[in-house]
Amino acid sequence: MSGGVQTLTVTASEAGERLDKWFKVKYPGLTFGRLQKLLRKGEVRVDGKRVKDAKLTLEAGQSVRVPPLDKEREPTQAKTSYDRVSAKDAHAIQARVLHYDDHVIILDKPAGLAVQGGSGTTKHIDGLLDALKFGLIERPRLVHRLDKDTSGLLVLARSQRAAQLLTEAFRTKAVRKAYWAVVVGVPELPMGRIDLPLGKRPGKGGDRMQIDDEDGKRAVTLYKTIDHAGRRATWLEMEPITGRTHQLRVHMAAIGTPILGDGKYGGQEAFITGAEIPKQLHLHARAIRFAHPAGGDFEITAPLPEHMQTTWAYFGFDAGSAPPPFQDDID
Repeated sequence: MSGGVQTLTVTASEAGERLDKWFKVKYPGLTFGRLQKLLRKGEVRVDGKRVKDAKLTLEAGQSVRVPPLDKEREPTQAKTSYDRVSAKDAHAIQARVLHYDDHVIILDKPAGLAVQGGSGTTKHIDGLLDALKFGLIERPRLVHRLDKDTSGLLVLARSQRAAQLLTEAFRTKAVRKAYWAVVVGVPELPMGRIDLPLGKRPGKGGDRMQIDDEDGKRAVTLYKTIDHAGRRATWLEMEPITGRTHQLRVHMAAIGTPILGDGKYGGQEAFITGAEIPKQLHLHARAIRFAHPAGGDFEITAPLPEHMQTTWAYFGFDAGSAPPPFQDDID
């Protein structure tokens, strides 16, 4: 990373990844041979200890020492190096801050902006974090992720201690998250629990998640209906009890009501013919509740993004009429 050595915290969603794959996601230009050389020289460390095996499995909350790796970045990523955030990008990401204090930052992530980099991704939250220091020397740390096309609440930690506490909270399911979505059609039951295991299926367009009763990991989603527009569409509040990749999207498609705009998992059935609404994914991280690193419970909500406001108006949904999140009436 530009500017010297950095220490990154392994997020709950990254737990279980191999060290070499973790580096490959963040530094696509870093070869396996180059990583091996860095390991032999002791320049890469996990929790302060030298690592001999690049295939080490990472755990949530661990700290990874990363030496300067500017040369390993792809040319297309150079303009988003951490010390080169443009004034325009800095202003844009700062405008998405809903709350910050000495310990945490809460962002309202826009749909279409990735949280972390990867092949072909030139702009992402991780590359904009220097614009969110707000007077501190340390860059804020990611402690969880959202899909690129999902909008809403993203929590950042402002210190290593806060990152450790929050990462552990996400890992142990101590964080509660409520999502709003519009699904196509109407679920058979107005509220319920979806308990279907998920596994990865490699494909030409990247990995896809699928229901996998044999080798999949358990995935549980609670949902309830807030409103519906006849039989065409339903406004749901969903709470993921587990945090599998694309869990809400796969689960909704599995029960026959794909999330509106989710062509990846719903195909053409994820779109409503003749409806004058955006074709974007209608999934929004609406509310979050967690134990604040400084003590006490913290809860916050994010406003609907513009494309979902348009759809709410089209179907006559009233966001102000929704019940408070985290009502324990789904079992």
